[in-house]
Amino acid sequence: MILKTMRLSSLPINTLINLPKSLFLISPFRFRNPNRSLTVASRISSTLLRVSGVSSRPCGYWFSTNAAMTNVGEEDKQSIPSIELKENIELTDKERKIFDRLLSTLRYCNLDTQLRVAGGWVRDKLLGKESDDIDIAIDNMSGSEFLDKFKEYLSSRDEEVQGDTVIERNPDQSKHLETAKLRIYDQWIDFVNLRSEEYTENSRIPTMKFGTAKDDAFRRDLTINSLFYNINSGAVEDLTERGIDDLKSGKIVTPLPAKATFLDDPLRVLRAVRFGARFGFTLDEELKEAASSEEVRVALGEKISRERIGNEIDLMISGNGPVSAVTYLSDLKLFSVVFALPSSAEPSPPENCGSLSQSYLEAMWSLLKTPRPGKFSGEQRRLALYAAMFLPFRKTVYKDTKGKSIPIVNHIFKFSMKRKTSDAETVMNIHQTTERFRSLIPSLEVKKDVELDELTWAADILEHWKSITLNDPVIPATSKIRVLTGFLLRDIKDFWRVSLLTSLLLSATVDGSNDHQDIGQLDFQLERMRETYLTVEATIHELGLDKIWDAKPLVNGREIMQIAELKGGSRLIREWQQKLLTWQLAYPNGTAEECKEWMRDIKAKRQRIE
Repeated sequence: MILKTMRLSSLPINTLINLPKSLFLISPFRFRNPNRSLTVASRISSTLLRVSGVSSRPCGYWFSTNAAMTNVGEEDKQSIPSIELKENIELTDKERKIFDRLLSTLRYCNLDTQLRVAGGWVRDKLLGKESDDIDIAIDNMSGSEFLDKFKEYLSSRDEEVQGDTVIERNPDQSKHLETAKLRIYDQWIDFVNLRSEEYTENSRIPTMKFGTAKDDAFRRDLTINSLFYNINSGAVEDLTERGIDDLKSGKIVTPLPAKATFLDDPLRVLRAVRFGARFGFTLDEELKEAASSEEVRVALGEKISRERIGNEIDLMISGNGPVSAVTYLSDLKLFSVVFALPSSAEPSPPENCGSLSQSYLEAMWSLLKTPRPGKFSGEQRRLALYAAMFLPFRKTVYKDTKGKSIPIVNHIFKFSMKRKTSDAETVMNIHQTTERFRSLIPSLEVKKDVELDELTWAADILEHWKSITLNDPVIPATSKIRVLTGFLLRDIKDFWRVSLLTSLLLSATVDGSNDHQDIGQLDFQLERMRETYLTVEATIHELGLDKIWDAKPLVNGREIMQIAELKGGSRLIREWQQKLLTWQLAYPNGTAEECKEWMRDIKAKRQRIE
């Protein structure tokens, strides 16, 4: 009775492992809220897009197609069907050879040792998926000790190890256990000992010691990741007694009480979200309650490095369920923790920025998948999703230490997620070109000038174009739009298709502006967007602008200085370069000599005027 009145999260891990399951595997929260359930975002069809989530607040953004319009905030009542697992783990020829060699080591060295493959490899093999991520847990020695035994065995056969290394324990970098890495049959394999660990209240650095297979299984993040494949016996071991069941029923559950698990290592919250999104599994109610608690959210923000948070987010965005992942982050109140913003952000982001980001991401995900997904590389797809997700922040800035205004997107990538500088620069460039692209779309759709002279961003380019094409009776009708689009594409380069899709998302609001709009005003007409995308893409191809950023100038800098008789001055050279690029875009079949002759004519006219 004493145990029932204690907070389970305050008990030591080893004590919790041996408690009756009824004390913690079923949360009282389920009985208080029998009707509350999480709806995982289901696979999207090409004609109808549904977004589903766990939010208790009303969501009213819409995704519409020619067929129907669906209120995305309505809770999907469908349950996840039972998942069929493999009855036995089927080894590939390579895996069988690897395991045979490891067992031969045990026999040669007369070792009473159990070797178990742990975690993701077991899970994926049961799901019928191949995996090359083999991590082996050893019951009575360290990874480096087994490595020495393996070398001894190879030496007896006059063989040498293909490659090996030992990664020392480094708690400051969240590396809590020594890991030996060994290359066998051209595959790297990790070896660690089975362990038991306990955490202190204010540190995620655990006290580590040798443990049993059961200890090791219960210390893992999720039940579906706690399974072992015993190489000695060829059997799958489910020591939590619910890993198989949770895998079959599509549930994301922690082996121990969720809150204690997350407070021990808050990064497990994001791993739970990632695996739930990756497999389309349902998050356990107790897990959701713990993940959204203030205590866990604070721990995630304070105890986990931003680089490790960024790594998890990148895996979510690069995976096959980015929308589900961000839906979870938003609904579990983790969005603002993960994408932390400085207090000096101006203008202040809208309160519903998480839901806004989620809706833009959902629309981009649908557009990327159809049509022609092959047009986008993995990197373009990843950064396209980031660009869409951060659209609500595209005009928000903050002051750096020198008082300079910096786009908030730069802060998210550089500080909140510790990602590459190039990621931030690419996404900011996409955002900066979207408005320009959006203004060109009407003309690109009909292949003629539609109020192009009104574009303030193109004033200098248009002035050059007018002076170049003045009194030219054979200039084509598409010349002006070709010039403006060419300049834009040279700025965004290979990401122009991403910029085009992002600009189409900006048309999703009722009044044409998405800044600080209520989520109910977003209206994504996806079929119309797809049609516009294909039309504009075809026009750009027809205009010969596919790789215009690779086109070399017809006249180089030295020739410019010679013909224009310039003695220096980078500003004058840049001005001539812009004029010459305008000429080159206006006359795609023009030659270098014709371009130089045009320069000489301009120079002669100026001299006569002067």
